Amino acid sequence: MQTTPFGKDNTQISRVGLGCWQLGADWGDLELSEANAILKASVDAGVTFLDTADVYGGGRSEEIIGNFLSKAGLQDDVFVATKLGRFGDLYPDNYTAASIQGRVEESLKRLKTDALDLVQLHCIPTEVMEQDEVWTILADLVSQGKIKRFGASVETWREAVMCIEKAPELTSLQIIFNLFRQRPIRKVFDLAKQNQVGIIARVPLASGLLSGKFDRQTSFAESDHRNYNRDGAAFNVGETFAGVPFENGLELVEELAPLVPEGMTLAQMALRWILDYDAVSVVIPGASRPDQALANASIADLPPLPTELHETIRQLYKEKIRDQIRGAY
Repeated sequence: MQTTPFGKDNTQISRVGLGCWQLGADWGDLELSEANAILKASVDAGVTFLDTADVYGGGRSEEIIGNFLSKAGLQDDVFVATKLGRFGDLYPDNYTAASIQGRVEESLKRLKTDALDLVQLHCIPTEVMEQDEVWTILADLVSQGKIKRFGASVETWREAVMCIEKAPELTSLQIIFNLFRQRPIRKVFDLAKQNQVGIIARVPLASGLLSGKFDRQTSFAESDHRNYNRDGAAFNVGETFAGVPFENGLELVEELAPLVPEGMTLAQMALRWILDYDAVSVVIPGASRPDQALANASIADLPPLPTELHETIRQLYKEKIRDQIRGAY
């Protein structure tokens, strides 16, 4: 597994992490035994970066991670990035010092640790991030030793740029970045590198669309956001299928499939494409089975994609994909 320095203190993390939204059962039911098997497969494959949030499953994702790492004695070896800001007691306008610290304390308990490796603002309102107060609160929590670093998970490139400019101590930005969402390359990456801000690439497989395993008959459980948020009914539409309408996404996948290099799957090509950008510190695909976690981890050791393939993918994005994306990005 390749590792890379992350953020301003250059702590080493794996270039492939594990997105842990699905551990909260927001992608359909997931048994505890299967969740633990996914975590074990990931860390056994060299993954040292886990991304979660306090709101995933109402704390279930954090709790599963905390119990797993504690029992395995891995709390000093695995970097856990969590998020806050979407629970109802904060969102959308109660980002006070007391409320934020309360959320941090709950995450500390669930993750069974004395200090959180990274706390990210979780797609909170832009107008809150534009003010000084929330950044001052996070800096104070670093001073108290409750958190080690802070970052932000954002929806748009404009928010990403604003966060870099607003918060000099910012460690990281988590953004939607995949074959369907290429705007950060031009709008964010150079500025992030100049300011030693690590990029965490989320929704890397467009909620599974870029796995190539869906068709027009595919259905999703009622509790799966790919069902209830397909058109942005619950939260930003970009978080589900990267904002591309499902049926259109299937057509785009058909165009991408013939481009896959021999010996790779479509999912591996999509993930390798992301890692070919050195501004990206870590990509965080989710996994609903241990074998998926292993396949995802393996892409860190695959060779970079050919230059010609990058150019073909860039042209396909411009001509066929860019105008289909819904929601602000």
